[in-house]
Amino acid sequence: MPSQYFNQDTLDFLSQLSTNNNRDWFNDNKPRYEQLVRAPALRFIEDIAPALQLISPRFQARPKKVGGSLMRVYRDTRFSNDKTPYKTNIGIQFRHDAGKDVHAPGYYLHIEPDNFFLGVGIWRPDSRTLGKIRDAIVEKPDKWLAARNDAEFTNRFTLSGESLKNAPRGIAKDHPLLEDLKHKDFIGICEWKKKAALSKNLLPNTIGHFERATPFMRFLCQALEVGFD
Repeated sequence: MPSQYFNQDTLDFLSQLSTNNNRDWFNDNKPRYEQLVRAPALRFIEDIAPALQLISPRFQARPKKVGGSLMRVYRDTRFSNDKTPYKTNIGIQFRHDAGKDVHAPGYYLHIEPDNFFLGVGIWRPDSRTLGKIRDAIVEKPDKWLAARNDAEFTNRFTLSGESLKNAPRGIAKDHPLLEDLKHKDFIGICEWKKKAALSKNLLPNTIGHFERATPFMRFLCQALEVGFD
């Protein structure tokens, strides 16, 4: 049965956290965080797991308070000028079982009061991983173009992320796929409206979009020599 996971109260809490981003306020309102954010997010992760396994058994939905698919609310401020301690969004990532962190291939759901989107692919891969993806594009351009241009994928997702200004080392400046090879991120983004994030159809709509990204995700996994099917 369709189920609503997040509602306007969830967004209101995140907005209030943005305005009161300090430890005292968060500690005073932690029961609301548990009720409006963490509990429904963990329920969503648990509920989506069987359907995600049908897309690919290699991507994990882990409904754990710590170390699972729900990204931690605490910000890492060590190397940031922004010292506010808490994230003001809900981030849920379903990572490949071969990956250890956010930079692994994965599926992603982002909920923020004014920013709702789905993401697929790999964000900020290290140089070795990025090199493997670029090599796969050079060596198998037809497969890359089939994945990148797949109609089901392009109808929902737009390639996004940062790119180099110049050609990567070892790539000719006139390479026909130069713009693709300049990518530093290989991610597809699908922007959503608030009503989609708060809908009772959030789970089936999320899975439906993830399914449409299969050619793109399969190409990345094959490039990195990790399983998909």
